[in-house]
Amino acid sequence: MTDPSATGHSGTQATEPTGESVAEGASLWGEAWRDLRKSPVFVLPVVLIVLFTVIAIWPQWFTDMGPRTCDLARSADPPEAGHWFGFDRQGCDLYTRVIFSTRASLLIGLMVTLGALAIAMVLGSLSGYFGGWLDGLLGRIADIFFGIPLVIGAIVLLTAVVDRGVLQVSGVLILLAWPPMFRLMRSTVLSVRETDYVQAAKALGAGHVRTILRHVVPNAIAPVIAYATVFMGVIIGAEATLTFLGAGLQLPALSWGVLLSSPPARELLNTPHLLLFPSLFVSLTVLSFVLAGDTLRDALDPKLR
Repeated sequence: MTDPSATGHSGTQATEPTGESVAEGASLWGEAWRDLRKSPVFVLPVVLIVLFTVIAIWPQWFTDMGPRTCDLARSADPPEAGHWFGFDRQGCDLYTRVIFSTRASLLIGLMVTLGALAIAMVLGSLSGYFGGWLDGLLGRIADIFFGIPLVIGAIVLLTAVVDRGVLQVSGVLILLAWPPMFRLMRSTVLSVRETDYVQAAKALGAGHVRTILRHVVPNAIAPVIAYATVFMGVIIGAEATLTFLGAGLQLPALSWGVLLSSPPARELLNTPHLLLFPSLFVSLTVLSFVLAGDTLRDALDPKLR
């Protein structure tokens, strides 16, 4: 028969690694939050990100006009009272168009970031945890995609797509953009898998899946989350660049990149507002994500605490 005292002792030991690993992760995030909420370099970008998110979800709260309401008689008119950003070449209110363009730009950034993060978490965890031939195989695959410049590779692939919408642009960017996040996840997992609580979980008979999900990923994800925040800003800028170059979203879709690509270069000297205001929104959004992610990374790095 089984000794009850031995069973109870074994059960107690089995729970210790889980408690230790969870407590360490919670402590790291708690200490980081106490620092971040006092940092204006983090708070201000987050406020702007929240504002842009609200604009993307409820654009009608910020304008009472429709993005397709146009008057050709007002084509490219400069800013004036009641029309803060002026009019575009179709005679549409530019402020309204910029507001309604926020959704597609942020949606592409979010979809690409989540997609690349999912790939990086799965492949990076497997590569770093198991090592060996699997690590070598996944590493070589990542190297192939890592060697393709993001914008140039996206231009080549997207020009072969007839209808370029949010899903098509996001899919191509996910395909090309995951390797840096994969490398970061892999390197973090490599260090976490040697910690005492992971080794204890293995010694107590925890399976690979349980060990990865309960001990490895929660303690390896922090730097990847920080990088993903910066990454989203980069992707928003990349979408605007691709669309400006004619390889991104197409009308009737609305994004900041679409607005930037609308005016011909020869007209920009006479109508600078057509470039200024969409560029301002792109720049503020990208800068907000980069600053927030950079500050978050520093707060989560034990070496800098």
